[in-house]
Amino acid sequence: MKIAILGYGKMGQIIEQLAIERGHDIVLKVNADNLQDLTIANLKNAEVAIDFSTPDSVLKNIETCFDAGVAVVVGTTGWYGRLQEVKNQCIEGNNTLLYGSNFSVGVNIFFFVNKILAKIMNRYPQYEVQVEEIHHTEKLDAPSGTAMSIAEGIIGGLDRKSEWVNELIGSNPELVTKPDQLLIESHRIEDVPGTHTIIYSSEVDDIEFKHKAHNRAGFALGAVLAAEWVHDKTGFFNITDMFDFSV
Repeated sequence: MKIAILGYGKMGQIIEQLAIERGHDIVLKVNADNLQDLTIANLKNAEVAIDFSTPDSVLKNIETCFDAGVAVVVGTTGWYGRLQEVKNQCIEGNNTLLYGSNFSVGVNIFFFVNKILAKIMNRYPQYEVQVEEIHHTEKLDAPSGTAMSIAEGIIGGLDRKSEWVNELIGSNPELVTKPDQLLIESHRIEDVPGTHTIIYSSEVDDIEFKHKAHNRAGFALGAVLAAEWVHDKTGFFNITDMFDFSV
């Protein structure tokens, strides 16, 4: 395939390397230094665009991809408040978009097991639950999109939780949660690719379920696999649509 990379930072460079290894061509690379190259004409040279840019630029990037008639894979988070609007635009224009809070195969397995675990723990109200996420200091949004997906999976299985709230450690006063609120505790530590932990705590024991990324390569490979999966499709997709974990 011919691929455009929107957001040519650390992730974009790894995506480029893995895409080339899998036989694809990179026809466009855009970062903050060459935004003028993000044009409809340039995008038309690509079959799929992969966006790992910033929350401030992603919506414009998506719109330009739609105008160019190019499928887009969006790994950028921090824009989900506009999700329904983008979905409507995608469907009405007969465009193609696949988004996800995390493209790692391991994380998507983690998502699946998290939902099963939450349904089991719904029977045991003596356990309190919270989510902890740790990322590098360059990550601009908190909580992470992955942590939000985890929290939504928990809320979907636990009757005693109705919404999540976030505390960014080191920047806000300590948060006091209500009984029906699920706490997502966010930490920003230098050079941490991403660690997510679900903690169920009772007076007698703790149950911890954790996913720890060793580097960015798993996310990058998942993005390339998503581009391969979506390039001949039309519609609005979540990364979970790409994985079939039926058991």
